Amino acid sequence: MRHDPKLIDEEARLAALQRLAILDTGPEEPFDKVTDLVRNVLQVPIAAVTLVDRDRQWFKSIAGGPPGETPRNVSFCAHTIRQRGPMVVPDATLDARFSDNPLVTEDPGIRSYLGVPLRTPDGYNVGSLCAIDMQARAFTQSEIDLLTGFAGLVISELQLRQLAMSDHLTGAMSRRAWIDVARRELARCRRTGTEASIILFDIDHFKLINDTHGHQVGDQVLQGLTRLCLGVIRDQDFLGRLGGEEFAILLSSTDAVGAMELAERIREIFAGTPIDVAGTRLSVTASFGVSTLHDGIESVDDWLSEADARLYEAKAGGRNCCRGPDDPSLGTGSQREGSRGGASR
Repeated sequence: MRHDPKLIDEEARLAALQRLAILDTGPEEPFDKVTDLVRNVLQVPIAAVTLVDRDRQWFKSIAGGPPGETPRNVSFCAHTIRQRGPMVVPDATLDARFSDNPLVTEDPGIRSYLGVPLRTPDGYNVGSLCAIDMQARAFTQSEIDLLTGFAGLVISELQLRQLAMSDHLTGAMSRRAWIDVARRELARCRRTGTEASIILFDIDHFKLINDTHGHQVGDQVLQGLTRLCLGVIRDQDFLGRLGGEEFAILLSSTDAVGAMELAERIREIFAGTPIDVAGTRLSVTASFGVSTLHDGIESVDDWLSEADARLYEAKAGGRNCCRGPDDPSLGTGSQREGSRGGASR
């Protein structure tokens, strides 16, 4: 039997999980309804929607158990995501994978488990819908089928959630969704001591494009540049449309040098790739401001304000250029430049 590459590509799986932008979010009624249903219909003490991160299992919803997370190395669901079909454990004390697991030998004393992987439309198992009992139990085929159906509801809800987070025109994240993700990333960086950066960019002379060619062409320009940008950034990065022609990219685990290099790469691609609209090819450029997280940034508003100040410098300095942190390792200090023009946006 051939191996399923999407079951063993852990980095791609984690990127698919990050794209959901759901880790560490608050309770949401649709997920809680599913876990309550599972608990009642299958008559189990615990039911959960779990998402398996790099080093942890995080509960999006759990009925009958404490919220939060557990280490991945004790997670039953970390085994579920390695297969396509349901995982059934009738008696954990007799299963070599789990017999010495502290969740079995200590509180809560798991004895039987049924889990169905949560498979995204692009084929990655990001977590599990599971039913847990403290008694040994042989789950019936009808119970397995029921849980599989409920897992489909969870996946549908995840998809609806993603659609609600998206800007309807470009497919980038909405402003609200992007800021929510940036808040969680800022908190994570403070907790773990890791680096992160944001790139703020604004399309040059966008009002002139709308006035000259019409708003429909302006919309096509926004869509075209979004496609170009998504083709460059990593799966774990987040592109959001903050409003009008202004966009932001959240870069996890990225220092000032890496962020400036990416901003310059995107700037060059925009400047060198005319957008085909209305039977013509428009040359469009953008200006970029970069901010890397540091001790003086206490909120996402602070972070964006710093990036916006540098974006303003890029506009005032001639457009089609990048401005970022004053870091000698960047070579040219706080700027990377393309062609120059006027100072207004």
